[in-house]
Amino acid sequence: MQNNRHIIRHTNRVSRSLHAFGYILIATLMGVAFLRPATAAPIDPVEAIAALAKNAPMLSVAEGPFLMGTARASHEPFGFDLQYDDTEQPQRRVWLSQYDIDRDEVSLGEYLLWLRQQERHPPEEVKKLIDHVMTIHAMQPETLTRWPALYVTWPEASDFCRAQGKRLPTEAEWEKAARGDSGKLFPWGQKPPTSALAMFGQYHIHEIPIVASVDNGEEGRSPYGLHHMAGNAAEWVKDWFGIDYYATMPGRNPQGPANGRYKVVRGGSWKSAPALLRTATRSGASPDRRAATIGFRCARSVQ
Repeated sequence: MQNNRHIIRHTNRVSRSLHAFGYILIATLMGVAFLRPATAAPIDPVEAIAALAKNAPMLSVAEGPFLMGTARASHEPFGFDLQYDDTEQPQRRVWLSQYDIDRDEVSLGEYLLWLRQQERHPPEEVKKLIDHVMTIHAMQPETLTRWPALYVTWPEASDFCRAQGKRLPTEAEWEKAARGDSGKLFPWGQKPPTSALAMFGQYHIHEIPIVASVDNGEEGRSPYGLHHMAGNAAEWVKDWFGIDYYATMPGRNPQGPANGRYKVVRGGSWKSAPALLRTATRSGASPDRRAATIGFRCARSVQ
């Protein structure tokens, strides 16, 4: 009998201990649950790219004359200097005041940061591009932030530059910065483009840009040290496109026609054929166009 009572008392103590341990375990687990930090919200890729934006330096272009446009100087049937249209003629000696111009094309990071500061939403084309290249091609924000800004309309490019205390370069300013004062055929000189000199001749079935970082391209620099004045992204400039403007423009600081249908686009893009990378090549686009091939850079007058 005594042994039975001893067994019962021991069993009761064990039961009470287990109950107490159970309460402690539950309380501990509840405490851990309360202390566990909430899962961090996924980072918005647009915000991540904008957060890494870096401003490009500006380079100075001295006042003075330069050769603008194309002069037919060769009779070779496939020479680069024959791949022109008559809107590039006549070749003129034009005098420009001193100005500063961005060394690099405006980057995707800078563009997205500006949109955020202006409380504007990124264009759908930009959001789809970012989602595709990050999801399918595993690109990181550190890479995309240095891509050229693409799918930018002319008014957006102009607004961006003004917000930085700058402006879009005139067509004449762009051309002088690209070719120097002696009328180089390409920014780097007379030899044909190669992949080491420019990003061009690329193709993607889904129109995914195949571009280089805005701050690389040392071998293909212009005489004033600018990157990607040929290829990568074609670039908006200030002027309206005038078919016969070269024949009528003033010889000092031309500002382009007073009006028009298209804004001038210069420089060729990642898709362009070699001849379209010439420093004199002109093209145009509707100001509200968003294209995978068009970006921009800014300039600033020097008083």
